[in-house]
Amino acid sequence: MEFFCYHRDRAGSLALREELGEEHWSYMDRYEAELIARGPAFGADGETVAGSVHIVGLPDPAAARAFAFDEPNHQAGVYRDVLLRRWRNLLGRTMWEFPGGRVGGRRYLVLGLGPHPTAADAATTTTTATATASGPRLPSGVDHDELIAFGPLLSDDATAWLGTAALVRAPDPETARAVLAPHRYAETEVYEWEFGGRR
Repeated sequence: MEFFCYHRDRAGSLALREELGEEHWSYMDRYEAELIARGPAFGADGETVAGSVHIVGLPDPAAARAFAFDEPNHQAGVYRDVLLRRWRNLLGRTMWEFPGGRVGGRRYLVLGLGPHPTAADAATTTTTATATASGPRLPSGVDHDELIAFGPLLSDDATAWLGTAALVRAPDPETARAVLAPHRYAETEVYEWEFGGRR
């Protein structure tokens, strides 16, 4: 099973985050083979860390909760909250297989959160009925080579669609936001993002 985990930083926690750097790296090293994508997201200034994205393949929701909540930064209070959802890897690859490579161009995390599947972009709706009838689809009108990771946010049993998460290379936040047809979501969040991993 695949899971999307976004730890949102608490205001003023950067010093503690930096202090725990090695503990965080060591913890994530244990999941190296399971990681699909990872990296920090940044606030509007492009420099202040807003949170950390980890997309990971794990056996079940209990293992995903352990991954998210046992993480050293979470345990120490760096984060104010955690978005943890089942996810489906519609690209079928990891960020390390992204055709654009690790550097070059601006990259973004785009989160589309919708109250109900009928409010979602038809290209990303993944209710059980849709998945059975035609399978979930990637967005149309988007160069898929610019998508680093893309997939629906789902309930633990994968029967309820809760939103969509994308990592994308784009020239600006507005172009990144348009990947999810944001007017069809109750809320859309866009953050600058960069490839993570040990430096």
